[in-house]
Amino acid sequence: MIVDDQRAAIAFLSDPKSHGLDAPIEVIETHISRIFLAGERAYKMKKAVKLPYVDFSSAPLRLDACRKELELNGATAPGLYLGVKRLVKDKSGTVCFAEDGACVDAVVEMVRFDQDLLFDRLAAANKLTDELMTSTARMIVLFHQDAVVAQGVDGARQMESVLDINDAGFATSTVFTEHEVAAFSQLFRDMLQRHAERLRQRSAAGKVRRCHGDLHLRNICLLDGHPRLFDCIEFNDEIATVDVLYDLAFLLMDLWYEGHQHFANLVANRYFDESDNEEGFMLLPFLLAVRAAVRAHVIATQAETATANKDELRAEARRYFELARELLETRAPRLIALGGLSGAGKTTVAEALAPHIGVPPGARIVESDRVRKAMHGVSAETRLPKAAYRPEISRKVYAEMVLRTDIILADGGSVVADAVFDDLDHRNAIEAPARHRNVQFDGLWLDADPALLWKRVSGRRGGGPSDANVEVLEMQLARRSSNMTWHKIEARQDIEVICQDILARSASK
Repeated sequence: MIVDDQRAAIAFLSDPKSHGLDAPIEVIETHISRIFLAGERAYKMKKAVKLPYVDFSSAPLRLDACRKELELNGATAPGLYLGVKRLVKDKSGTVCFAEDGACVDAVVEMVRFDQDLLFDRLAAANKLTDELMTSTARMIVLFHQDAVVAQGVDGARQMESVLDINDAGFATSTVFTEHEVAAFSQLFRDMLQRHAERLRQRSAAGKVRRCHGDLHLRNICLLDGHPRLFDCIEFNDEIATVDVLYDLAFLLMDLWYEGHQHFANLVANRYFDESDNEEGFMLLPFLLAVRAAVRAHVIATQAETATANKDELRAEARRYFELARELLETRAPRLIALGGLSGAGKTTVAEALAPHIGVPPGARIVESDRVRKAMHGVSAETRLPKAAYRPEISRKVYAEMVLRTDIILADGGSVVADAVFDDLDHRNAIEAPARHRNVQFDGLWLDADPALLWKRVSGRRGGGPSDANVEVLEMQLARRSSNMTWHKIEARQDIEVICQDILARSASK
């Protein structure tokens, strides 16, 4: 319901003359906000609403919310948020911007940016790239590391509360039958029971923090060439105070739903490569499922009161519902080890293969180059000195790969291990966790003519995790052994053909 003062504020913000413009003002509405696009500026107003999770019913409350939005988002999107502007009535009763006087409303002033730079638009236009999504994952890691840790939170109880809200939400809709909702709810409760202790351990370890809370594609933009988070939940700390992986899960679910499975897997792997969350990898399918279920019941509820697009909303709610059910499926864990000399394309194959292994968002990629860089405390793109590749260091790298692999397999997850694996001891070591866990193992050797390897390695221009050059390749070729028992795959083939070969081989076992 629009109160009189807010109606007057809306009229003021909608008038081009208020902004010294001639062109019409574009207005975008969400369920709790209005955004007025005026020239090079955007003004975001809170609607005068009072809901179970937000109270914007008075001007002082809306002013406080605007100030908090500026504070929280200014850190993640510097340069986008400019300030808070008060709306007051002058002596004649006309609404205007002013610092003094009784506040009748408030807006957050922002720089207006090209809407095509929103990540949902970039995704729809197929303009997302591996480099951009790697930067995005890295940015989220840093954001979560700096986020305020919640004290005294039970991670399992917190997720149980979300499930309770979901159950209540589905009860308001006729899109789904009572029987399927009951079965759906039980799947979630069973999965929560399985993960409850892990969630409690994570909250005790400080992994529940004051996060973004609404981290989906539309709330990330490309600003000055860099990915930036914006429009976080500022109005309810409880909703935004979650396990960092539940925060990440919204983005992963959104990518997967929109058909960008490769990027969902890539972001997940990059996040885990650079954050202290390895033990939480197998929480991801459950957390993605919860996010999908939230979307399902929210859209289903919208369909109840919709007129023109009711059928479309019901179909969309059903798609989210089915995705959530898929995410709750259990699949037998698998370990695929990819070996080959430098230039064979192991990393490219691993990243193309991983989304198709296990439950979404796919397999954990354990890559020797990234493990080595992490052990030396540098970014994946930083070149290491030759001393970092001494045999004793390499043994530690492979041992760490085995450890990480075993952690994921023990949790029921799947792994794609990526390393040279030209040493029999290293091949036996990576296979050991699969034998110990009674997990299907596929050892695959990407075989290539030396001339092709030399061409690929010499043509590298940096920017990736591998430090291998022609000199390294020549040493590998000099010591290569004919005693290779892993299945050989011709590395010259297209990536799609190689992946199809691997998937077909694994499925036939």
